Amino acid sequence: MPSATTNGARIRTNTPAENAYNALESSNRNIALRQLRLSTGKRINAAEDDVAGYITVRSINSRTGTLRSALNSVGDAKNVAAIIQDSLDNINNLLTQIKDAVAYATSGVMGTDEKIALAKSAFRLAEQIQTVVDSTVFGGKQLLGGTFSGDFVVGFNATNQLLTIGLDLTTGTSEFNIAGNDTSLLFNNGRFAGIDGLNLLSLNDVSATNLGIFDSSIVSLTLSSISDALTNVNKIAAYVGGVQNRLSSQEDVIKSQITNYSAAASRIEDADVALEQLSLAKSQFLQQAALTSLTQANQSPQSFLQLFR
Repeated sequence: MPSATTNGARIRTNTPAENAYNALESSNRNIALRQLRLSTGKRINAAEDDVAGYITVRSINSRTGTLRSALNSVGDAKNVAAIIQDSLDNINNLLTQIKDAVAYATSGVMGTDEKIALAKSAFRLAEQIQTVVDSTVFGGKQLLGGTFSGDFVVGFNATNQLLTIGLDLTTGTSEFNIAGNDTSLLFNNGRFAGIDGLNLLSLNDVSATNLGIFDSSIVSLTLSSISDALTNVNKIAAYVGGVQNRLSSQEDVIKSQITNYSAAASRIEDADVALEQLSLAKSQFLQQAALTSLTQANQSPQSFLQLFR
């Protein structure tokens, strides 16, 4: 701390000048610091500026970066769920039309030709279902083919353990009582939407000599099987809808956390422009005062030299 020592009339040690010089150096450093903070917008530009704050901000920025990655993953998961949901809605509409055609075929006034026409029309709808299944793709993977399973990192807890969700359309869940424990929408092995013995491709086999699944002896079973398949498709859609709700909630949580962490880092690291400008003006005033004092202090030895004249 500078003192007001003058050393009397001693000219070898000009203490007032040294004090003024030290004050000038301090003002210059303070001006440089304020100008740096104003130019970068940061209060902490190096660890020496605030050791504890430096560590805290780096930790916050690391977590914020992780949350941003998780937010991107949530977005991908939402895209997958939305694509699946749209395709299931489309399949629901097509399957409902097939069911209506089968129900119409049970009417006693329907002749063989009419039943064949209904079967061929329903077969075209079944082909469209297969087209929907084949074209429901994301990232090069078929989503409704019965083999898709995806894990998405949708967030991190305090200990950085991963939270994942899986979309697996090959296995049913007891909550939805999916028949046959299989939700595959493929038309192979005589199975559709978890219903054994239901092969919609057989609609194309209906003919005048063999009504097949439109035969009066089994048409009621066909209608029942399609109804069960439609129920399973709706259950899958409901499950995907629940996944979408969770993803939307998680997205909101992550966005809120990112905002809060960014605000915390800003409070610690960013410069208060008004305060820095005020401190800069103060330091500039002190700089001018120190320069004036240094000039006056350097003139003192000249006064004592007058004694030799």
